[in-house]
Amino acid sequence: MVNKDFFAALDELEREKGINKQMFFEALQSALSSAYRKQREGETGIVKVDADEEKCSLRFLLTHTVSDAEELQEGEISLEDARLIKKSAKPGDVLQEEFIPKDFSRIAAQTAKQVIMQKIHETERDNTLSEFSDKEGELVTGLIRKVDMKNVYVELGKGQVEGLMLPQDQVPGERYEVNQRIKVFVKRVRGGSKSAQVLVSRSAPGLVKRLFEEEVPEIKQGSVVIKSVAREAGHRTKIAIAAMDSKVDPVGACVGNKGVRVNSVVTELGGEKVDIILWSENPLEFIAKSLSPATVVSVTQMSEKSALAIVPDDKLSLAIGREGQNARLAARLTGWKVDVKSESAAAKLALAAEAEAAEESEQKEEE
Repeated sequence: MVNKDFFAALDELEREKGINKQMFFEALQSALSSAYRKQREGETGIVKVDADEEKCSLRFLLTHTVSDAEELQEGEISLEDARLIKKSAKPGDVLQEEFIPKDFSRIAAQTAKQVIMQKIHETERDNTLSEFSDKEGELVTGLIRKVDMKNVYVELGKGQVEGLMLPQDQVPGERYEVNQRIKVFVKRVRGGSKSAQVLVSRSAPGLVKRLFEEEVPEIKQGSVVIKSVAREAGHRTKIAIAAMDSKVDPVGACVGNKGVRVNSVVTELGGEKVDIILWSENPLEFIAKSLSPATVVSVTQMSEKSALAIVPDDKLSLAIGREGQNARLAARLTGWKVDVKSESAAAKLALAAEAEAAEESEQKEEE
C-alpha cells in the first residue's frame, strides 16, 4: 500500500509533536493485530507492519510460527495447517504472507488514526511532565481559560498545558475571570495514565516568596535571603528575611524606594497585608519581631519551643490580631508556640505565683 501523504504526516508529527515513528509503528502493529483477530475469529497469527520510508509504502504481513505442540500459543500454527501453505514446513519455521483482506484497509486507516491520536496525547502528557516537572515551586504566568463552580483552569506555557487550581488553592474574595492573565505558583505535577495534571495555587506561601524574589534584586543576588513565610491568603502574610551582606539593609531592600517593591507584591496579592520581619538567630528576639505591628515588652521561654510574650495593655488586641490571626502567623513564622498576654494580666499572674510560693513556704516552715 503506497501512501506518500501518510508518511509526510508522520514526518510532520515527529517534528511538531516529537512522536517517534518507530514507536508509532510498534503501537500501530499491536493495534492492527488486535483488529485483525477480531475480524478473523480464531486467527492466532501476528500482524506485522513493514514500513518502507524510501518507497513510501506499507505492507501488512501475517506471521505464524510452526509448532507441533498440542496446544498452540499466540502466533503459532499447527504443523498440519502449515504444510497446507508450505509442504516443507517444519516446527520452528516462521511463515509470512502479505495480505489486504476485504475491508482491512479501512480498518487499518481507522486504527492508524486512533493510534496517532493516542500517541499525540501520550507525547503531550510526557512533554508536559518534562516541561513542568522542574518547575514545581516556581512562579509562572498563565491565562484563565475556564472557571466552573469550584475549579479554575489556567493555560500555561505555550498553550498546550492546563493548570488546575482547586478551591483550597484559591484566595478567598479573589475574582477569577476568563481570559484574565494571572500569576500562579506550581504546586505539583501529577502524571496519570491518560494525562498530566499541573496543580497551581494562588494561596500558597511560596507564591509570596517568589513574588519577592522577582521584585527584589538583592534576593536574586543572594545578599538577602528569605528565612520563612507564614500566610493566611487574602488577609495577611508575614515574611522573615535576613542579610547575608552586612552592608545591605534587608528590610529596606524588600520595601524599596517609597515602598515601590513591597507595594508591587501587595498589588499582585490584591491588597493583602504583608509584614516584613527581620529574622534573628535569637528565637525570643525573633518572636518579639514576628508580632509586628504590635510593640513587645518582653518574651520569656516557658518550655521547649514555647514562649510567653508580654505586650502593653493597649497593644494586646493588635498583637493577637482579629480572631488570633497575628499571633497565629507569628507562631507559624517562628515555629514556636506563642502565648500573648498584656502587662496587667502578666503582673496579676506574677502576683498570684508569688502568693502561691509564699503560701507553700509557710506550710513547709510549720511542718
